Amino acid sequence: MGLLDILLGRTKPVAPDLDQLFALPSAALTLEVASGFRPSGVGAVCFATVEGAAFEQTHREVQALLDADADRTGPPVELSQDDYGYSWLVSRRTPDQLPQLVNDLHAVNSSLEVNGFGPQLLCSLAVFTDDRDRRLALVYLYKRGSFYPFAPLPGAGERRDSALELQVKSALGSDLRIEPDLGRWFPVWGAPGL
Repeated sequence: MGLLDILLGRTKPVAPDLDQLFALPSAALTLEVASGFRPSGVGAVCFATVEGAAFEQTHREVQALLDADADRTGPPVELSQDDYGYSWLVSRRTPDQLPQLVNDLHAVNSSLEVNGFGPQLLCSLAVFTDDRDRRLALVYLYKRGSFYPFAPLPGAGERRDSALELQVKSALGSDLRIEPDLGRWFPVWGAPGL
């Protein structure tokens, strides 16, 4: 980054750091103590839709990789598309298998990145629930290397619980790299598990 970039206010983009995903299990303990949310067992990776043989080959490789896990019950990874045209690779585990779910998310992201689909990666998320059946996602922004909470209000259409999101931000500030720019806390309506 040069002097001209500094004067014009340009910033160097943050490099993706997929290892940040491994902080989720310890953050989940803090989250449960602070607000009663526990892992639901659902996690997903979102990316801009890709067509073609190269992506199909990568998808088959990811499925084979996750299928090799002897502890897995059910499908290794599902491919779905939301109403906004984004694709999701979804992993489902039992709620007590958050570390394995994080490994799945990391493997999916890494496989897509290694096979040249890094620019299409948007975010990854792990879904949490509480005793009142509220849903909360901890969303990892691939291009920013940071997390933010997303809490849709149940049965309220496309409205979110901003107070809960700020409460979670405060609780997890020392566990996760939280995205400081609230304008980048994008809603992920239609995300699997929410």
